Amino acid sequence: MNVNEHDEHDEQHGQTDQGGDEAQVSTGTTGDQGGLPEAAIPELVIISGMSGAGRSTAAKCLEDLGWFVVDNLPPALIPTMVELGARSQGNVARIAVVVDVRGRRFFDNLRESLADLEAKNVTRRIVFLESSDEALVRRFESVRRPHPLQGDGRIVDGIAAERELLRELRGDADLVIDTSSLNVHELRAKMDAQFAGEEEPELRATVMSFGFKYGLPVDADLVADMRFLPNPHWVPELRPFTGLNEEVSAYVFNQPGAKEFLDRYAELLRLIAAGYRREGKRYVTIAIGCTGGKHRSVAMSEKLAARLAAEGVETVVVHRDMGRE
Repeated sequence: MNVNEHDEHDEQHGQTDQGGDEAQVSTGTTGDQGGLPEAAIPELVIISGMSGAGRSTAAKCLEDLGWFVVDNLPPALIPTMVELGARSQGNVARIAVVVDVRGRRFFDNLRESLADLEAKNVTRRIVFLESSDEALVRRFESVRRPHPLQGDGRIVDGIAAERELLRELRGDADLVIDTSSLNVHELRAKMDAQFAGEEEPELRATVMSFGFKYGLPVDADLVADMRFLPNPHWVPELRPFTGLNEEVSAYVFNQPGAKEFLDRYAELLRLIAAGYRREGKRYVTIAIGCTGGKHRSVAMSEKLAARLAAEGVETVVVHRDMGRE
């Protein structure tokens, strides 16, 4: 099952999580426009991203975790929804809103709505679902449906138009998830890892090893290149193993510059992490690459993740390309 199946089902039948083609929210009386009682302000997550990348799957996951989910809500109504939640006497403590190109005539209002939320001290997080052009084309073709923005053109034309429309929002996202190679269950696992906890940590980091020959991770916030170190692939007795092997790790860190890089990069990440916390960014993906994503990047990712965890950063390690060769 592909991650876009929920998206395509919802778009085909015009359904929303709360019912109707577009969420029906009574604007009513908004009351004091200067702000809301802080104790009553619900948590807010805005889910957006590429059509077919799994927005509805992500939203359904939050719904299963107890969030109040509204699909295809016009951005201009997001502050109203938050105010209604604040007046629900705690019955609506967590709200997730799906914003996508189906509401494109309202999309220009999103920036204004986000500014309004900030003025009212509402903490919002943006989750952006990303996927490669190839994966999106394959998913749309598998369900034999056009892209919402392709018009009289091709699917790739619609994808390109949507990427341009969402470019600024992607840059503002707190969490970017690349679903190109994920199925529904893997995407749900990623969402669970980020939102299932009862208490939100200050910062969560994903340290991802990868191979440059397989392409850069599109959801990486920071990328480091380990190809300045000798490759254990050319050591016959180490070639069959990975960076998880003690001998391979020892070989990597005995090379000139390896330990120094680890120390200095960890120091740099402390500086960056402090800035992320000040700016309210809660998630960061740190990609560590080598040629094939098997030896050097894996060994460095493990050591770096251990450093981050020791400093109080909740850290997950992912070895994207290990075992792919």
